[in-house]
Amino acid sequence: MGWFDDDSDQAQAYNQVNEAPHKAALSHELIGGAAAYEAEKAWQHHLEKEGKPTSHEKAKELIAGFAGAFVDRIVETKGLDFVDKERAKHHAKQQAEEQLANEY
Repeated sequence: MGWFDDDSDQAQAYNQVNEAPHKAALSHELIGGAAAYEAEKAWQHHLEKEGKPTSHEKAKELIAGFAGAFVDRIVETKGLDFVDKERAKHHAKQQAEEQLANEY
């Protein structure tokens, strides 16, 4: 893949979040890690399909959007509150941007 290996903390969080039952009590850190992993997968798909973005800022924008979409989906299916949703988005964006900075 790219930044996160299949055995990374983010990949494990992704698996745990997706396998959790409906209305599960999930921490924003766990969801954030899962969202960062999902964003990286979507980013890799985007690069394969469209090629490299024109700027680092555009890459950060797209990755944040991918992570936010994942968090929104999980929040809707798992029943988290607004505060947890915002914390998870922040955590996901932070992790994804750190990996992007390391990659480029």
